[in-house]
Amino acid sequence: MMEKKKCDFMEGLRDGLPIGLGYFAVAFSLGITARNAGLNSFEGFLSSILNHASAGEYALYSSIQAMEAYIEVAIITLVVNARYSLMSCSLSQRFNPNQSFFHRILMGFGITDEIFGIAIARPGYLSPSYYYGAMIMSIPLWGLGNALGIWAGNLFPANVVSALSVALYGMFVAIIIPPAKKDKIIALAIVVSFALSYLCTQIPFVKELTDGTRMIILTVLISSAIAILKPVKEETINSEA
Repeated sequence: MMEKKKCDFMEGLRDGLPIGLGYFAVAFSLGITARNAGLNSFEGFLSSILNHASAGEYALYSSIQAMEAYIEVAIITLVVNARYSLMSCSLSQRFNPNQSFFHRILMGFGITDEIFGIAIARPGYLSPSYYYGAMIMSIPLWGLGNALGIWAGNLFPANVVSALSVALYGMFVAIIIPPAKKDKIIALAIVVSFALSYLCTQIPFVKELTDGTRMIILTVLISSAIAILKPVKEETINSEA
């Protein structure tokens, strides 16, 4: 049994390494945004360890920079990260029925898109040892990349920091383009979100709302409309699984 756990853990480390390297590059760009929001390296590292999600962290740092109210920061972070609750439900179906509550909580905390992807693809019950190996290899690199991004932002001249900030937008383009090319509905949702985001900065009363409030409203409305008008068919979900 111990040998099996050790083997699973080493496989988790192996599979988590390329994920961690990718996280490091993304988190470095996020660190520039965190620095512009006034966070120091330790605060950036801690926020990444507790909220390891690129879109969620970007929303968090943008809200902090805009001096949003605490409740707005909490809500927008919750809305942007809501997909992880669905991943948790899916992952829970792969646990051994006798799995302890402690392992369930700790593994749920470590869910990211990529860790979920490699974990759900493994046959049989999910081994906590494998999952922890992937977490240990990837999540600290996420926090380290963020901290170094903040450190670099404090070290480099303002024009260099401004140039590095562009990398973050490149990251989001890399996230949205592949699924948009595969699914016209996703592409439509992206175009609509861009258009409505701009219109909300021009419409009377709405433009007076804070950036965080507008983001919350648009996220809920657009995602709800797409889910109602173009729900994902059950056979599509089964074929992807």
